[in-house]
Amino acid sequence: MHETMLEKAREVGRLLGQTEEYRALERARQRLNEDREAVELLNRLGQLERELGVSLQRGEQPADETQREYEELASRLQSGPVYQGVVAAQSNFDRLLQKVNEEMGAGIETGAKSSIIMPS
Repeated sequence: MHETMLEKAREVGRLLGQTEEYRALERARQRLNEDREAVELLNRLGQLERELGVSLQRGEQPADETQREYEELASRLQSGPVYQGVVAAQSNFDRLLQKVNEEMGAGIETGAKSSIIMPS
């Protein structure tokens, strides 16, 4: 029984990978990876996140300059059209996943009401 479920889950994953929403997300991610400025911003933001995290783990207030730089770079990245394209594509794919999850939930409810007990 579990193997059948896993096979069906793999099939759903395969079908999701073939959707236009997923393909659009992959194209948007590729454009982001090819955008030199965006990659530099992402790398610097990662460095700053680590610095901020270390300060917070030590119980220290992060340096104002570090916080300001992080906020400024995050704002620059988020306002860029390439990044906004990734956000929009991710949002569209997330909506598709939500619909799939809702259908799975409906299937679970139907299965729970069934009087037939399937072996594990």
